[in-house]
Amino acid sequence: MAQTRELRRRIKSVQSTRKITKTMELVATSKLKRAQDRVIAARPYAAALAEVIGDLYAPELAERFPLLRQPGKSGAHRRMALVVITANRGLCGAFNANLIREARRRIEQLEADGVGIDLHLIGKKGIAYFRFAKRPAASQRTDIGDKPKAEHAAEIVGPLMAQFESGALDAVEVVFAQFKSAVSTPPTTLRILPITPPKSTDPGRKPGVAGNYILEPSADAILEQLLPLYVRNQLYRALVETAAAFLGAQRTAMKNATDNAGDIIELLQRTYNRARQAQITQELAEIVGGAEALKG
Repeated sequence: MAQTRELRRRIKSVQSTRKITKTMELVATSKLKRAQDRVIAARPYAAALAEVIGDLYAPELAERFPLLRQPGKSGAHRRMALVVITANRGLCGAFNANLIREARRRIEQLEADGVGIDLHLIGKKGIAYFRFAKRPAASQRTDIGDKPKAEHAAEIVGPLMAQFESGALDAVEVVFAQFKSAVSTPPTTLRILPITPPKSTDPGRKPGVAGNYILEPSADAILEQLLPLYVRNQLYRALVETAAAFLGAQRTAMKNATDNAGDIIELLQRTYNRARQAQITQELAEIVGGAEALKG
């Protein structure tokens, strides 16, 4: 009896867990569609910005715009900012661990080259890890969540652009999860400053010649507005792609947990049935034995 009671208790416990994981899977699935829509909506705008900048860019313009200032020939940097984007929540498999591993790899690589690092953390999981690792952070954000906005990107990257323009920083990089599909979200390091001029879509066009554009007032005035916008858009894309990647990872993890709970319940149910059958057989044998004893 004790064994069957324990098995019933375990079955109920796993059933309750399966209800929770199934609900979380459904919630993540519903949120994932909206997150994918945000990623898809951000890509054409980013591509259009890159195309315009690629058409307007000319080497001589880099001398007048600090955001285009490229590192020297030696490639040496004195100080860089590294923005690490993780999730606020867990229950998503190795998603956060992979992002932190990528950030650690990049930090070790930069420190081996003698580069100073300003760490900017977005997401509770990254903050908790680097606090545990006793690595100080220049800034922390936990208020962005699953629905990043362009305003969030502007608030984060605005001070970094100002530091880069003043010469306090030599580069800015972002560690985020690139959203390729719901099951493919590799951690990626992207350099957003200095701006690497995107290649023009017309390979035969000379640099600095704006193909079909009528420029008003001038290429300089247009670039002055477009370059900060391009940097903010790069970070915004990193935020929305990481948010979508997190929901995809959570959906996958919860689906696997639900399937595993179903397998455990099936195994426990078979074990319970065998134990119950053995118990009934024993009780019948005892009844028959008692009846035979009374006859004798």
